[in-house]
Amino acid sequence: MDTAEIRRRFLAHFEAAGHTVVPSAPLLLDDPNLLFVNAGMVPFKPYFLGQETAPYDRATSVQKCVRTLDIEEVGKTTRHGTFFQMNGNFSFGDYFKEGAITHAWELITTSVADGGLGFDPEDIWVTVLHSDTEARELWKKIAGLPDERIQNRGLLDNYWHMGVEGPGGPCSEIYVDRGAQYGPDGGPEADEDRFLEIWNLVFMQEEITHVRAKDVFDVVAPLPQQNIDTGMGLERVAYLLQGKENMYEIDEVFPVIAKAAELSGKRYGADPADDVRFRVVADHVRSGLMLIGDGVTPGNESRGYVLRRLLRRAVRSMRLLGYDAPALPELLPVSLDKMKASYPELATDFARISQVAYTEEDAFRSTLAKGTQVFDLAAGAAKEAGRSVLAGEQAFQLHDTYGFPIDLTLEMAAEQGLSVDEEGFRGLMAEQRARAKADAKAKKGSHADTSLYRETLDTHGPTDWQAYTTLSTESRVLALYAHGTAVPASSQGSIAEVVLDRTPFYAESGGQNADAGTLSWDGGRAEVLDVQRPVRGLVVHQVRILDGELTLDTVLSADVDRDWRVGAAQAHSGTHVVHAALREVLGPTALQSGSYNRPGYLRLDFGWNGALSPEQLRDVEEASNRALREDLAVSAAVMPLAKAREIGALALFGETYGEDVRVVEIGGPWSRELCGGTHVQRSSQIGTVVVTSDASVGAGNRRVEALVGLEGFQYLARERDLVLQLTDLLKTKPDDVPHRVSDLMSRLKATEKELEKFKSAQLLGAAGDLAKGARDIGGIALVTHRAEGVGGGDVRQMALDIRGRLSDRPAVVVVIGTAGDKPSVVVAATAAAQERGVAANQLIGVIGEKIGGRGGGKADVAQGGGTDLGAIDAAFAAVEAAL
Repeated sequence: MDTAEIRRRFLAHFEAAGHTVVPSAPLLLDDPNLLFVNAGMVPFKPYFLGQETAPYDRATSVQKCVRTLDIEEVGKTTRHGTFFQMNGNFSFGDYFKEGAITHAWELITTSVADGGLGFDPEDIWVTVLHSDTEARELWKKIAGLPDERIQNRGLLDNYWHMGVEGPGGPCSEIYVDRGAQYGPDGGPEADEDRFLEIWNLVFMQEEITHVRAKDVFDVVAPLPQQNIDTGMGLERVAYLLQGKENMYEIDEVFPVIAKAAELSGKRYGADPADDVRFRVVADHVRSGLMLIGDGVTPGNESRGYVLRRLLRRAVRSMRLLGYDAPALPELLPVSLDKMKASYPELATDFARISQVAYTEEDAFRSTLAKGTQVFDLAAGAAKEAGRSVLAGEQAFQLHDTYGFPIDLTLEMAAEQGLSVDEEGFRGLMAEQRARAKADAKAKKGSHADTSLYRETLDTHGPTDWQAYTTLSTESRVLALYAHGTAVPASSQGSIAEVVLDRTPFYAESGGQNADAGTLSWDGGRAEVLDVQRPVRGLVVHQVRILDGELTLDTVLSADVDRDWRVGAAQAHSGTHVVHAALREVLGPTALQSGSYNRPGYLRLDFGWNGALSPEQLRDVEEASNRALREDLAVSAAVMPLAKAREIGALALFGETYGEDVRVVEIGGPWSRELCGGTHVQRSSQIGTVVVTSDASVGAGNRRVEALVGLEGFQYLARERDLVLQLTDLLKTKPDDVPHRVSDLMSRLKATEKELEKFKSAQLLGAAGDLAKGARDIGGIALVTHRAEGVGGGDVRQMALDIRGRLSDRPAVVVVIGTAGDKPSVVVAATAAAQERGVAANQLIGVIGEKIGGRGGGKADVAQGGGTDLGAIDAAFAAVEAAL
């Protein structure tokens, strides 16, 4: 049974049982505690934590997941991969243990012909928490399982929580007996290779706190409602139903291994070391495909670094298999072909995905060449010193700076007849991991307490939000908060959070700043500082009380600053226009990955490799302003997500959308995006678009900034004024300014060259006079000279010129320049002086002691610097004494 078919059957089974089918959230779901979505329940966390009310009583999904804890262990075991899919069914205060066990048993044991998965009931074992007698009895009642196939386990194995205070509860895991050839009998307690876990049913029933370890925590109280969270590993079920040995051999993964074997000329299954490399390639290519598909781009930090490691490990593994040509153009399309059945958007977006992946491989191949040079130098130095071991520090540098895995370093070292200090390397890796974990732990905290907001929402219902239709409403104060607690009133000068029954204020979201404005009531006024949605459906205003006192139930006028809203709408519509213009100029792969806009200003991040040329920036700006001149209609419509995707509406990477979405169009299909922001009514109302910059924000990502509306006109006016000043200074016409400036620059450079020649001639002339004035110190000619305003190379040139004029006898030249208010010193000794035992590098030390500095060099020439100009004469005297 194909993996996509297992996925389809799972969703169909639960949909038929009244569950809402929820699409997979993106891997980049915005969660402060997670790098990527790593479990099927993650998108539902706000419901389990009580931060939001679930829009359905029961749901089902197949969630894309990535786990990154042990990337370097991928391929060494046959059950774990970086990317995987988690089938899940969820109940929010609806059914509980009996329902979860019934649904699971029916799906796994119903015959294939009748739409189930067709597992033999005699092969099924389950585990329950040792104290959960209810679950044990339900398994006996519903599935007819005998006591010996229901095993008790402790908190470490059969209790689930998030690792922080919040909901938790016992769980029951479902195992399949693979047969005696895979290990001893005795159930999961005896062997978890033979008895393979396929499904975990979590019974969330209590609130926990003071979590010290997975099995050490305090139970506070029962949850107000009991919930179900289950997770079935799709890949595990697939390899069982497909009769394969492991997840790497299923239909969605193995074709990449087959292609890698074809390219490398090696056979999967012939060599255990090569098999690990084949599995790394298959896992990392698929994981890279899914991550790029969800908007991740390679980089040196966070999510981008994980993707970079995955792609580079895949390329390196192909190299270790003996394939040195670009590998991703051969492998990525194979993975796409297998994954697009479940995720058709990958095929639609493959031009962008492949561009990101192939560019990263090209960059790595270049880095690999540089790293190889570093390795060769380190290996050569080790051999020259008579060592046969490459230091762990050098192996770590190759890994950390150039992305060399230890196996690649080991291979290259072996080719040079060297071994590697693996223990030292792994010690440094452990230190790095410890730092990373400490950093992650420092950043990880409890989820924000939204109980106050939830209580208000439960009591009063959602805010009547009228930001799309009006700038002013008559509203009533439903709740007031200060310092995290509810208060009855807030007085002049204080900061408070206010919940109104209705509001015209736009709450910050989608990259658009919150509205500014005022709340006014009889005897008082407040400035609106910020507007947020801490829980879905509730709008909260942060205000500063300017006059009077604000109390509960006050009826007031909520007024948005009209100029602010106009500017914000211009900027947000301008963002859509610039995005469309970028795709028009650069092509459809230039897709937005993030944005921010406030009145008059916008910035837009998009996937692209390499800086935009001045011509491209001009073309983007021209295409944007052409759209404004055409006065395109701007419209917004709410429709089902499936319909929005069907008409080609663009969605922002990392955003999660509900069943119904708002689609904003500018000029129909020219710009069609999912968006909840405020917009102008026609494109001409944006006023103007002035692109001000283009910069990199990481590998494969660019950022353009632009000004719109009045701010755009003001920017152009400042540039016009600047040109007018230049025309006045240069006494020329505006069109001639570039030519005149270029001419002035050329003349300035020519003059500087002439001055350098004149200066050199002066120095040469002075060198002759100084050489003639050399004093005899014990048979050595000594020249000491203070060169006022001279520094750097000129000091050295003068010293060498003087020495050249004294080369026929023992002589020492000391020149100290005073440019930059700090002495710079050069000491030069002739060959005859060196034969007498004089060394310039010794004399530079004598001088350094006097002028507060130091230097270095060789016996013939040495140079240095200091801090004390007043000690130059003392330095000259010290040299004379030393001679």
